[in-house]
Amino acid sequence: MPLPLPLAGVTVVALEQAVAAPFATRQLADLGARVIKVERPGEGDFARAYDSVVLGQSSHFVWLNRGKESIALDLKDDRAGGDRAVLDRLLERADVFVQNLAPGAAERLGLGAEELTARHGRLIVCGISGYGTSGPYRDKKAYDLLVQCEAGLPSITGGPDGPAKAGIAVADIAAGMYAFTGVLTALYEREHTGRGGRFEVSMLEALGEWMGFPYYWTQYGGVPPVRSGARHATIAPYGPFAAGDGGNVFLAVQNQREWGVLCRDVLDRPDLEKDERYATNPDRLAHRAALEDEITAAFGGMTADQVVARLDAAGIANALLRDMAGFAEHPQLAARDRWREVDSPGGPLRALLPPVTVPGREAAMGAIPAVDEHGAAIRAELGL
Repeated sequence: MPLPLPLAGVTVVALEQAVAAPFATRQLADLGARVIKVERPGEGDFARAYDSVVLGQSSHFVWLNRGKESIALDLKDDRAGGDRAVLDRLLERADVFVQNLAPGAAERLGLGAEELTARHGRLIVCGISGYGTSGPYRDKKAYDLLVQCEAGLPSITGGPDGPAKAGIAVADIAAGMYAFTGVLTALYEREHTGRGGRFEVSMLEALGEWMGFPYYWTQYGGVPPVRSGARHATIAPYGPFAAGDGGNVFLAVQNQREWGVLCRDVLDRPDLEKDERYATNPDRLAHRAALEDEITAAFGGMTADQVVARLDAAGIANALLRDMAGFAEHPQLAARDRWREVDSPGGPLRALLPPVTVPGREAAMGAIPAVDEHGAAIRAELGL
């Protein structure tokens, strides 16, 4: 008998769009919460139209919205029994309300956090924004790349020739994860106090938390970390090396002992360990180009798999550089049975299990909804 899901019985109403809030509420749905996604009539969440590569559906949308119920509401329809009345009735029954509307939009709709918590004493209200609800950037529009820029991430990412953004929506994901943990914390707190509450998460502050190392390095070291592409900014050797078959192997040497093991047991070059240019990590950083030439020359007579085998035998951390097709067929994920099938309007899809593994418990991983797929049933449930 599988263990019950921990959030079974919790109802979440999500007035959400794009990435940050949907990412947070999908985690709640995977844990068994009932997540009712409020969408625009017709088009729904605009992330549905980002692309159509997943059996006619958006890759972002199918990633972020499994296990939710969809209802389309015109929140300006304030007639008796109209769409706004549906939302109000849902909030009366909800445990959690999550929104990531444009700055000030929730307040204009009468859905501000202070107003809602005053009206519904046990309701937990989470607002996600780009820059927070105060300060000079309060009303500034925020998209992931723009917030990455404001947090300084591209300034330390990329190579010597120029900055680069992260390849995923890292500011949105950071905000979504802190919103998720914030909801869990608020639910736990409510168990003790009997009262709901409100909290906010800003994308800038969420990503800023993840920028701790470069901040301290720069603030107290006086200079920013060097943009080093796929290499480590402050450790060498640490990064990609080409094997003789064209494959790329990343390796990471963390200390002086490992450096000696690499020279003797992997490269068959014990002389490098005694070379003054490479005596310490700062020395290796200063002569990184020459050091990398030596390592690449040693790997030139081996395939990538042979390099990995030799590094594994020596206890040197390493990884193959995989593309997305390689990730999808990763032998470790297959061996651990991490893939499942979820339903969608376009047909069944392959999806990765959430990363928290509890023995005897399986994440819900429900279907991806069509726009307003559950609207009639929810209205009937509410008697509207």
